Amino acid sequence: MRLALLTAALLLTAPALAADPSHERLRAAIEADTSRQEALLERLVNQNSGTLNAPGVRAVGDMLRAELEPLGFAVRWVDMTATGRSGHLIATHRGNKRGKRVLLIGHLDTVFEPSSPFARYTRTGDRAVGPGVGDDKGGLVVIVGALRAMQAAGTLKAANVTVVLTGDEERPGQPTATARADLIAAGKQADAALEYENLATEGGKEFGTVARRSGSAWELRTTGRTGHSSGVFNRSLGYGAIYEMARILDAFRRELPEPNATFNVGLVAGGTPATIDAGGSQVGATGKTNIVAAEAIARGDLRTLTPEQDTKLRDAMAKIVAQHLPGTTATMTFYDSTPAMAPSEGNRALLATLNTVNRELGLPEMPEFDPAKRGAADSGFVAADVPTLGGLGVAGGGAHAEGEWIDLKSLPRQALRSAALIGRLAGERRR
Repeated sequence: MRLALLTAALLLTAPALAADPSHERLRAAIEADTSRQEALLERLVNQNSGTLNAPGVRAVGDMLRAELEPLGFAVRWVDMTATGRSGHLIATHRGNKRGKRVLLIGHLDTVFEPSSPFARYTRTGDRAVGPGVGDDKGGLVVIVGALRAMQAAGTLKAANVTVVLTGDEERPGQPTATARADLIAAGKQADAALEYENLATEGGKEFGTVARRSGSAWELRTTGRTGHSSGVFNRSLGYGAIYEMARILDAFRRELPEPNATFNVGLVAGGTPATIDAGGSQVGATGKTNIVAAEAIARGDLRTLTPEQDTKLRDAMAKIVAQHLPGTTATMTFYDSTPAMAPSEGNRALLATLNTVNRELGLPEMPEFDPAKRGAADSGFVAADVPTLGGLGVAGGGAHAEGEWIDLKSLPRQALRSAALIGRLAGERRR
């Protein structure tokens, strides 16, 4: 009851600065729907949908199908068994052919597999805690809440909206070209893309996301001549695999730092031999203190803001790798995952439109958020083809960790922003 009163106060007392009659209808629809949306969020969170839990991901997809089909969306499931994943839900609403086509992006999966002890939705006051409650099940509820409000307010009927909800955002299937083919195709057909990962907040202020860094992985392997440690550094044995690995990683640390780029080392092992599992998440080694190491392996990630920066850093890393210590070799392999959502004038124009909507609704304007503070997301797969705005989901914290939480008051606020923004974009004429 207390949350309902707070929601009513937020939605009904905010002064609108423009005489758009649909805004008041949107406010009323979202206020009336608040309890329903919170119940939907609880159901979604309590259904485990860890990326590798294919039936669970499909079950969440079925819940979203049940929400979208009554709104007039044609919904289909795209099976992704070939990539080792469950699949994606794609929903399409056809309206006025002359209006802009708006793409909404979210994801069904979470990082919490069925083995995780963090498994249930709990609520204390205005805070909800649960696996994926913000990333991205809160975002899914914002999408549903916005579209339901648009239907109630009469602004959905003429809108061309496509919703793509991937089932493997947290751990994309391979090959990526297959796993993201449908999303990329939807981006090429759209005039604007809106992504529903967590809202960026800092110091109580809300921000717009016009850029995200990429997310790719790399693997470094070094080898050395093995033998008794008394011969290390000499012409016969040289330096061994671990010293070569240390040289390379330290050179990365000293020579490569620049704004908006990071290159983390997540795993490392060295010995005689050193091993890594097929999934690239477990390493092992054997050896003795008096044996020069024959092998070393490291895995890490690389995050950059633009394709040009990515190419530059990969070239710089390769040059460092090639400068071998005596008696050693080294090879480096890159694994592409999620491309950058590079900043663009189109993205900034979308944020400007959102801020116009914010002013009309009496909500605070949202400045650009520092992309170095944001992770990669599926919006990176479409941003090269269509103006894209990210971070339109809920406010909260602790994503990817036990205790992940959201501020429930942000649900109706974000749904209102999105409903007004989607309606504004969909009502603009295609060029």
